[in-house]
Amino acid sequence: MQLEAIAPTVSKLQQYFSTGKTREISWRVEQLKQIKKMAIEQESLIMQALKKDLNKCESESWTSEVGYVTGDVDHTIKKIRKWAKPRKIPTPILAQPGKSYQLPEPLGTVLIIGAWNYPFQLVVSPMIAAIAAGNCAVLKPSELAAETSKVLAQIVPQYLDKEAFAVVEGDVPETTELLKQKFDHIMYTGGENVGKIVMKAAAEHLTPVTLELGGKSPCFVSDSANLDVTANRIVWSKWMNAGQTCVAPDYVLVDKKVSAQLIEKLKQKITAFYGQDIQKSPDYGRIISDRHQARISSYLDNQNIIFGGSVDNDERYIEPTLILNPDTGSPIMTDEIFGPLLPIIEVDSMSQAVTFVNSRPKPLALYLFNKDASIEDEVMLNTSAGNVCINDGMMFMVNADLPFGGVGNSGMGSYHGQAGFDTFSHLKTVMKRSYFMDLDVRYPPFSAKKLNMIKRLL
Repeated sequence: MQLEAIAPTVSKLQQYFSTGKTREISWRVEQLKQIKKMAIEQESLIMQALKKDLNKCESESWTSEVGYVTGDVDHTIKKIRKWAKPRKIPTPILAQPGKSYQLPEPLGTVLIIGAWNYPFQLVVSPMIAAIAAGNCAVLKPSELAAETSKVLAQIVPQYLDKEAFAVVEGDVPETTELLKQKFDHIMYTGGENVGKIVMKAAAEHLTPVTLELGGKSPCFVSDSANLDVTANRIVWSKWMNAGQTCVAPDYVLVDKKVSAQLIEKLKQKITAFYGQDIQKSPDYGRIISDRHQARISSYLDNQNIIFGGSVDNDERYIEPTLILNPDTGSPIMTDEIFGPLLPIIEVDSMSQAVTFVNSRPKPLALYLFNKDASIEDEVMLNTSAGNVCINDGMMFMVNADLPFGGVGNSGMGSYHGQAGFDTFSHLKTVMKRSYFMDLDVRYPPFSAKKLNMIKRLL
């Protein structure tokens, strides 16, 4: 889309929203059904694009992209009428007879800026929430996942109401122009630096934002953990999509009493999952771009590599790599890795691990592998993270009723399920009073008797 076409496109969507068509539940459900139809009928095209962009295998493309979206649609259609109903609120005696409630209403026209690591899901899933709430939407796929962006621009107009939705492809100039427009909500998924740019631009129009960012998600492993299952689940969560997942374990904090055992099991599981020659594995992804390949590879410098470490820049391949006890001030421990490198830090206790995590920005996710109830309480009560999973990796993402979002530097706001519906809604407060019993206690002229009565009622 040409830059000069962006403002008229947004205006067109805003005009369509003003017709009231998107407020109809039947319209919303029909659009949601069309998203599912699009994902199923265009599955091959979508998966080909994901393969070209990230070398995603069919299983990962289905579970984390296409299947994730179809499941999201099914859950939303099942719940949408309940979410859209007025929500009863208690009414105090002073306002009786009467009733109070919140009425969800759509915000208007929203902007969804997706990320490149799950380039189909992270555009379409927020759109599902926006549609459920009754909004129009402009979709901005990531230019780094160019093939998937191209597919979205092609198929969205084929299946969805062209008067209500638009896809804008492009790089920084197009995003900058979009951010100059007045939207009713902006949802951005990506890095912290661009998140600040989005928030600053939104402030010019007093536009609310949802920022799904990232951070360094820690993984606690206590000496009571089932190490075999723990290793399976860490490897699955870390090396899906070659580590390019915002909620992937960024580093492990392991009790030194079991560190050697855990490391050996991690090595075994990596080989079991991806084979002896991981570069030839059909199930292992590639880094999104040359720039990110160079960035991640630089973290290997001067590190104690205990497994992996191979790099092929021509293929944008980086081997799953374990790094033992890196300098906590080195870039690999200060930057979000967002790649297939896993630092392992030995600690004397989980209390030491808690202190370490609390000395750093709040993460998007936190993982605890452990069977000791007292340690679970200590970690849960004394750390902060957007999302937590105990004894597994990112499995919390499969629960459509769990809100997903960050805290502090890892983001603000949430979506998924009703949380997504509410994010793209205004919960309008309503009180309805009866004409019956119009007591004069609140009206002038006032008296000590009226005041005493008010004090008793309030």
